[in-house]
Amino acid sequence: MNYRHLYYFWIVGKEGGFARAASRLGIAVQTVSAQVRALEKDLGHELLKPDGRGVVLTDAGRRALIRADEIFQLGKVLQDEVAQIASRPVMRFSVGLSDGLSKLAAHTLLQPVLEESGLQLLCHEGELEALLSELAQYRLDVVLASQPAPPNPNLRLLSDRIASSEIDWFGPRKWVGKEAQQAFPEILATLPVLLPTRHSMLRLSLDRWFDACAIKPNVVGEFEDSALMAVFGSKGMGVFPTSRLGASDWDLLPRLRRLGQCTGVHEDIYAIRHRRSDAHPLLQRVMRVSQLARGKGGL
Repeated sequence: MNYRHLYYFWIVGKEGGFARAASRLGIAVQTVSAQVRALEKDLGHELLKPDGRGVVLTDAGRRALIRADEIFQLGKVLQDEVAQIASRPVMRFSVGLSDGLSKLAAHTLLQPVLEESGLQLLCHEGELEALLSELAQYRLDVVLASQPAPPNPNLRLLSDRIASSEIDWFGPRKWVGKEAQQAFPEILATLPVLLPTRHSMLRLSLDRWFDACAIKPNVVGEFEDSALMAVFGSKGMGVFPTSRLGASDWDLLPRLRRLGQCTGVHEDIYAIRHRRSDAHPLLQRVMRVSQLARGKGGL
């Protein structure tokens, strides 16, 4: 459909006739009439019909005018939005977060770019395989995951470990007192315990740690989303493990107390990206800051 034809019809409908429309547009009446007839031919239906010395809308014409109103109102919105975006620089950064990854740790890693002027941060959570597919199609700039990308010469992805954080256990005050802290980790056999689901790399490490400590935890809940697990824990459901890397964000959950350290268990975080996104300035900043922190023993 030719939108210029639609526009001329819209003006005719608004002005109530060809002559007024031609006057508003500053063109000949014959030109306006020809454009509207061309639109009717494209649609296969009559939109205007003679009425005395003028024209009126047919039923099809009234419906077409309603839709034309919507279309050209959207056109005005488009102009305004483009003008607004063009007036200020936008830095788009699209990040994939694999499910099971500590969201508080991810927030800490992304902290260096969060105050970027004009930042437009897009975060997508999902299974690693689906996120890597999005990455390969250039829909994501980076994927943060607890494991590197599997070898695949067709995808040609880059993986770097940017953090390796120790794991601490936290819980609400009613479960975490001095006696519980002194009895850690054996106390996990009696306290209500929240854990990541079994598809998480951290869960695999925790299960090995439980076996090594000869502990059968009293599991009352399992969560794919680590942030959701922290919320349920803060509300009194139980104690749970979390990456120390996100500990700076615990001021969001003041009801929690530290129960103990999960000795020997770490959460590794990898930045997976394609060669095209490797030059993204915000990704470079995240990588650079994490490397400096690791060099100082911070990550």
